[in-house]
Amino acid sequence: MASSPTSSSVKLMILMPILVSSLIVATVGNLNKDFDITWGDGRANILNNGELLTLKLDKASGSGFQSKNEYLFGKIDMQLKLVPGNSAGTVTAYYLSSKGSTWDEIDFEFLGNLSGDPYILHTNVFSQGKGNREQQFYLWFDPTADFHTYSILWNPQRIIYSVDGTPIREFKNSESIGVPFPKNQPMRIYSSLWNADDWATRGGLVKTDWSQAPFTASYRNFKADACTWSSGASSCSSTTPSPSSKRSSWLSQELDSASQERLKWVQKNYMIYNYCSDTKRFPQGLPPECSA
Repeated sequence: MASSPTSSSVKLMILMPILVSSLIVATVGNLNKDFDITWGDGRANILNNGELLTLKLDKASGSGFQSKNEYLFGKIDMQLKLVPGNSAGTVTAYYLSSKGSTWDEIDFEFLGNLSGDPYILHTNVFSQGKGNREQQFYLWFDPTADFHTYSILWNPQRIIYSVDGTPIREFKNSESIGVPFPKNQPMRIYSSLWNADDWATRGGLVKTDWSQAPFTASYRNFKADACTWSSGASSCSSTTPSPSSKRSSWLSQELDSASQERLKWVQKNYMIYNYCSDTKRFPQGLPPECSA
């Protein structure tokens, strides 16, 4: 696994947002209001008066849900607790996606592993139906022991993935050099727990141990500060407060110097794959956004 940081100041920078995020849990949304169970034949459930959502996977089927709303830009937070123990072969997917052959998509996928081995956090960005922009990470904590906040900030300039307030990836708008950027298609939030033992763990070498089933992933504390899309129009109209206001500051948010340092720390110590470094995969040259 990646090495631990040695600088106490960098450790403090990482822990600060985690400590802050642990305090911001006073307002609990009702998941019944925000999501519909879409498949799983009873394996997905919204519990505790809408405070908790669980997905289950057994040998017969996985399960999934989607948001009632579509969004076009926003800051979206969800706390997840992943499948514990021997989760090899399982994938917990949590992502934004539009529909159609030229869809846009912003992915978190959590690839299970044998007990004691680290989860792999897989990220990808699709624009106009084109993906192949994978970055993968280990995490600096056990994501099965407790809930942690996984966030997507999506505005016209950039997409920022964060974990407990620590940025792990930034995908900038590079339309100026011909790279499509997700900005015109509203997307729903989707999540599913499913069996992918043909590829998920060590390229499919480790199969799902069904004696461990049912596998369970849990969700809570959803928050979307976002532009909702309905009947062909966005809730963020000319009457919406300007991006400089606190309510919609995410519309123009970028990484400040402290966040940039945290991002560098994560990518140095915990990134295990970056498509922008894979010259064997792209013998004709790395994708143009890699040099932007």
